[in-house]
Amino acid sequence: QVNLVESGGGSVQAGGSLRLSCAASGYTFGSYCMGWFRQAPGEKREGVAFIHTRRGNTYYADSVKGRFTVSQDNAKITLYLQMNSLKPEDTAMYYCAARASIGFCSAPYLDDSGSWGQGTQVTVSS
Repeated sequence: QVNLVESGGGSVQAGGSLRLSCAASGYTFGSYCMGWFRQAPGEKREGVAFIHTRRGNTYYADSVKGRFTVSQDNAKITLYLQMNSLKPEDTAMYYCAARASIGFCSAPYLDDSGSWGQGTQVTVSS
């Protein structure tokens, strides 16, 4: 079981930037699909951005393409989400997720049986 701890959330005005971090521990497999989800009150959980730790492939929701960047620091086993040009509709609790993977990486793959962090709140005011 991978343990995940998110940080970096906060409040920012529209147009601003935030960088979320997800510190991972407990890796027992060689490669993982890791990613970020978000959930606003009363809304369904939405997959935001994903990366395969070995292949480096990245995937983004259409709503964040061009604004958000997912990356990893293998030395520190940390996942990042750089969020630029933030909009009020980006306001949500953001969660980090991980699942061992030889190559698959997508929101459904993580949603099905991934490890999850406790979340970090992002609030964007207009």
